[in-house]
Amino acid sequence: MTDVMSRSVATPAGEVSALLLRPRRAEAQVVLAHGAGAGMAHPFMAAVADALAAERVATLRFQFPYMEAGRRRPDAPTVAMAAVQAAVRHAASDSLPVVAGGKSFGGRMSSEAAAKGMLPEARGLVFLGFPLHAPGKPGRSRAAHLGNVDVPLLFVQGTRDALAELSLVETVVGELGTRATLHVIDGGDHSFKLPKRLGRDPADVMREIGRVTAEWIRNL
Repeated sequence: MTDVMSRSVATPAGEVSALLLRPRRAEAQVVLAHGAGAGMAHPFMAAVADALAAERVATLRFQFPYMEAGRRRPDAPTVAMAAVQAAVRHAASDSLPVVAGGKSFGGRMSSEAAAKGMLPEARGLVFLGFPLHAPGKPGRSRAAHLGNVDVPLLFVQGTRDALAELSLVETVVGELGTRATLHVIDGGDHSFKLPKRLGRDPADVMREIGRVTAEWIRNL
């Protein structure tokens, strides 16, 4: 059992809480940003952190300033990107290689920051459900900035994701070329929940995400 350690990250909008899960013999650290509707302690975030720890990958989860303050409305992109930048710098003070990214909104803000050159310490970006478009409004405009990201990208997407029509994700990944990798969770929605008819243990899905992410990191 690896203990979760409380941390604090200084951002331009004020200090925010963070959680570090660092297994023994850790090989890398993922700065894992949360989605728009739930913070760093959400069960999904904790499950991903545990799955990565089992693969000897540490995680630093942190709160965006709006979540730290108890507000519902997400921060403006400039505020959110600055928070990602601060968290990545905090993680880089450790001795481990750093990868940035996260769930939905968190992954998108990480990629926006990377596209602006704000994350030089990050060796790659991982997206757990990239929010390519609003529900029911397929489009690719949210991916336009990804062409300006110069590090490898891992997209983990569910086939039933209402915020990322799979054919559109495949097109985006194809256009990015060898820098981008797509891993598909069959039947997964935006939070990687599967229909009961598939009979698959949700914990197995988390283990798959952890394994795939760790293998991708080892090949950076």
